[in-house]
Amino acid sequence: MLNKTIQEFTQEAASKAPVPGGGGVSALAGSLAASLAEMVTSLTTGKKRYAQYEDEIQSVMKEADLLRELLLQCINEDAEAFEPLAKAYSMDKETEGYQEKMEKCLKDAAVPPYKMMKYCARVIELDERLAIIGSKLAVSDAATSVMLANGALYGAVMNVIVNTRLMKDREYAEKINTEVFAFLKEYSKRAVDCYEEILGRLTNG
Repeated sequence: MLNKTIQEFTQEAASKAPVPGGGGVSALAGSLAASLAEMVTSLTTGKKRYAQYEDEIQSVMKEADLLRELLLQCINEDAEAFEPLAKAYSMDKETEGYQEKMEKCLKDAAVPPYKMMKYCARVIELDERLAIIGSKLAVSDAATSVMLANGALYGAVMNVIVNTRLMKDREYAEKINTEVFAFLKEYSKRAVDCYEEILGRLTNG
């Protein structure tokens, strides 16, 4: 999946093909958000005006680069986890072991978007800091990054919930649901607050 061109990826996302779907597209959006965060650090490092933040900028740069890669990996992980689930959906429900197979596939399929959610939240945290210590010339890119990460976060949460809703183990499912909704509430607000703070700064001089 990662070797596809942008044209090929978007064409497949637009088609009837099972992957990439919402999970893979969310992972790509999150990776792009991390890329923009890293770009802000690239435009800040080495500048005299931000010399006091140089060590922190270098640290953020490395972490943003790692998050970019991790989120790209989630594209493949999401596709790989969906394949057995798709096969399970086509099974006869009366087949011996059907329910156990389906339950395992649902739990496995929820893992990649759960990871994406955590990675996107961390991108949001980095953007919050870059809004303060990043180059003023690139602050709009931090704002773009934070809202891309926010959109990816929403997509990741949706792709967790679409699996937990069908799980028979409701105690496990509700535990995951409670966590992801709390996560979404906190980080979506932080992302919007960061964006609006930067927007206000740019529009009000």
